Amino acid sequence: MNGLDFPTSIAFDTDGSACVAESGLPFGGARPGGRVHRIENPGRDLRGEVIADGLAAPVTGLCLHAGEAFVSEGGAGRITRIRADGSRSTVVDSLPGPGNYHTNMAAIGPDGKLYFSQGAMSNLGVIGLDAYEIGWLKRLPHAHDIPGLDITLAGSDRTTSDPFGDEPGATTSTGGFVPFGTETRPGQRVTGTVPCTAAVMRCDVDGSNLELVAWGLRNAFGLGFLPDGRLLALDQGADDRGSRPIGNAPDLLYEVRQGRWYGWPDFVGGVPVTDPRFRPVRGPELGFLLAEHETLPPPEAALVEFDPHVSATKFAVTPSGKLVVALFGDETPMTAPPGHPTVGRHLVLVDPEDGSTRPLPAGQKTHRPIDVAVGPADGALYVLDFGQFEMTDHGVRAEPGTGCLWRWDDWEGEQDDR
Repeated sequence: MNGLDFPTSIAFDTDGSACVAESGLPFGGARPGGRVHRIENPGRDLRGEVIADGLAAPVTGLCLHAGEAFVSEGGAGRITRIRADGSRSTVVDSLPGPGNYHTNMAAIGPDGKLYFSQGAMSNLGVIGLDAYEIGWLKRLPHAHDIPGLDITLAGSDRTTSDPFGDEPGATTSTGGFVPFGTETRPGQRVTGTVPCTAAVMRCDVDGSNLELVAWGLRNAFGLGFLPDGRLLALDQGADDRGSRPIGNAPDLLYEVRQGRWYGWPDFVGGVPVTDPRFRPVRGPELGFLLAEHETLPPPEAALVEFDPHVSATKFAVTPSGKLVVALFGDETPMTAPPGHPTVGRHLVLVDPEDGSTRPLPAGQKTHRPIDVAVGPADGALYVLDFGQFEMTDHGVRAEPGTGCLWRWDDWEGEQDDR
């Protein structure tokens, strides 16, 4: 299946049919508004029919359950149920955003509940000029991160130029978990609420009984369950940008457990952001944004660390219990200083038990792999390619219609698993 406009998600139903979601991002003049395609027989025919259109961009996640699709409309902060006849209903609405990140992947758990991740509004807890440059701060200067647990601020404000100031050279100070241009004080308390940002939450499939599962995952773009019921998340590491930049922060694979704290915005895989390995190029050494860490659960360590900026997006579970992970790739110069080497843009095979990884050579050339799935009927590996997309000093350079869904029948990783 080719000619897709920046797709993000593929999911198989129990009857062997599949759905593919396009993000709806209008890069390069692409048609705006997300779409969902249904493919009745992916093993024989990769052509699909559109079952939903005009979804709020970016569509970031898709899961199928009992013949219905649950679609994450990141641009609207909601999850929508699409029935077989094409009718829609809102499951969850008014989630935080828009911001740097969005409402992300949804998955049905073994308890029958709908689990989903919510990305952070900021890079590392402080709304900075990177948000202004991306575009949304100018439209919504009040948006900021919301903690899921009660926190105490350290009062570590950052001073930047003020794009809203009336005088040339105007500056402003911004603290954590407050709007741009708002100062904080040491010891200031912020009460955790639901919904929140940088979290995994869950609800009943009708949207009722919304509750927090875990907090402190910066942008858990990929979310899914192992056959034994464990919940895994791919969390994308913070970047060397904005008012609170960090260097060399890896992407992480976590097991997500109820009531845990995963460290954001002060720890990365259990390591404090003050560690020398995280020294940024684009700003001063980091201090803590939060005080009284001892009042929070201990920050969780990761199962697997990926290289910084590979942008681990989503994963598929193989019949042997290993994971095939899509690495979308870096977005230099936005996410790292110019000259940073190109990373990601391929697949890796991960053993979640021992944390080992190895590249999985693709049978075809992909631009930006973003999602993967194992066909339940044919055992083939389906690889979803976002298409040609690059960040430049002048913004996004992307080519519509270059997204593809590939079917890989004889994939090396599965052969090695047997």
